[in-house]
Amino acid sequence: MSLLQDFWQLLRPLSSGLTESFTTSCDSGESDPCRDDAAALTLKFAAMASILVAGAAGVSIPLVGGTLLPSNGGLMRGAKAFAAGVILATGFVHMLSGGSEALSDPCLPEFPWKMFPFPEFFAMVAALLTLLADFMITGYYESKQEKMMSRSVESLGQHGSILSDPSLESGLLRDEDGGALHIVGMRAHADHHRHSLSMGAEGFEALAKRSAVSGHGHGHGDVGLDSGVRHVVVSQILEMGIVSHSIIIGISLGVSHSPCTIRPLLLALSFHQFFEGFALGGCVAEARLTPRGSAMMAFFFAITTPIGVAVGTAIASSYNSYSVAALVAEGVLDSLSAGILVYMALVDLIAADFLSKKMSIDFKLQVVSYCFLFLGAGMMSALAIWA
Repeated sequence: MSLLQDFWQLLRPLSSGLTESFTTSCDSGESDPCRDDAAALTLKFAAMASILVAGAAGVSIPLVGGTLLPSNGGLMRGAKAFAAGVILATGFVHMLSGGSEALSDPCLPEFPWKMFPFPEFFAMVAALLTLLADFMITGYYESKQEKMMSRSVESLGQHGSILSDPSLESGLLRDEDGGALHIVGMRAHADHHRHSLSMGAEGFEALAKRSAVSGHGHGHGDVGLDSGVRHVVVSQILEMGIVSHSIIIGISLGVSHSPCTIRPLLLALSFHQFFEGFALGGCVAEARLTPRGSAMMAFFFAITTPIGVAVGTAIASSYNSYSVAALVAEGVLDSLSAGILVYMALVDLIAADFLSKKMSIDFKLQVVSYCFLFLGAGMMSALAIWA
């Protein structure tokens, strides 16, 4: 018992220090004449319900539409361009500006926060780490996929199947220079028959067998082994970036005691979550996950901001948004989210589609895609007036 008491005595200064850092702040110099705790609490419950419904609707529309419309059709490509604009504006206009505002607050000490452009630095670090994670995760999935495809093709070869074609070597097509080009018709076959891509071993093996058996009839195509894998990785990293800032905006609303602040935020954040959900849902739909996997990602996105509001409501009595620790946490997380979202929007969403061969030869598709891209970026940017 004495050992536990000694241990607690050691932890007490740290605990009190953390509590003080989140509750002690400089004098903001402002008093809120609109403060009404009872009315604010009612509005917070309304906000949780509204944001939950808006987020769920936004993320569900592309998932449902992806099962009804062709993935390469003009409407779906326009929706993808709109989603890319939304994510880009979220990173630049909402997250990076929010991080800069928090880390330049007068309540922060002069050293080190005023001596270096930390928001931009954290955004750059996040973008570089996202590049590294993107590369490593994609390589892992590709390696896993290749092994399963090779085993499936070898199994088919042992049963006297289709391996008489000299262009097939270990399940890989060879280009003119002898390099590995891509698994036989895998993506083309999946797009043609609209199969769901599962990240489990059974899904990989089934797709490998279907691709090996039908590869001759579909041609080589221009999309390689990593197509399905890329969409899976993009959707997962994108959700990570969106969720991290969704918690922040939820807590910011939850800790407010002012109905005058909460009312405009309720509507603005509902639209904010709808557009972000639409963008994420489009990426999840392209990843062709199992229905269970898609539903889990959609559910996790939809509940994150309402959970943030609930957490903010629970700690509202002791939380001070002007404390040093609160400002630093908000600024760092917003800046990191900005780096992740800007990287994903420019590299994995905009460049992947707008620099594709299909886009370069279809002028009508270019016009539609650019219009939707600017529309998405403009509408998400306009929401910064309120949130």
